[in-house]
Amino acid sequence: MADARQPVAGFLLGLNFCMYVIVAAIGGWAINHAINYGFFIGSGLELPAHFSPIYFPIGNAATGFFVIFAVIAGVVGAAAALAGFYHVRAWSHESLPAAASSGFMAWTLTLLAMGLAVKEIELHGRNARLICMESFTIILSATQLFYLLAIYRAA
Repeated sequence: MADARQPVAGFLLGLNFCMYVIVAAIGGWAINHAINYGFFIGSGLELPAHFSPIYFPIGNAATGFFVIFAVIAGVVGAAAALAGFYHVRAWSHESLPAAASSGFMAWTLTLLAMGLAVKEIELHGRNARLICMESFTIILSATQLFYLLAIYRAA
């Protein structure tokens, strides 16, 4: 039951998988950096009035939220790609619901992370790794949509 859209879906799926893994890896680095070099307070001192538990020493006020949601989107997107690989290999109506539903969940989480990326871009003050993660998240919001359209049109 091969279709003309099967190679397109396979290409988009491979691209999305690689980009989701990169987003999750950069997000993991950012979380590790925040844990190692974040806010420390000595014993006997109180927390400041404007203390945020999602404080990142890199970036701006939106960085913490963006990194957390981007890592979640990256992990869910990579897992959805595994279901998508099975669907592209089988290309049947039985494998479509798993690939479509997990792909849709990954896309909605990617859209949430994309909104936070846009807010982070608006606030300025971030490093090259965060700029790369923002760019990949914005690109993934489009490529994941095209992948979903490719597998839905083939059904």
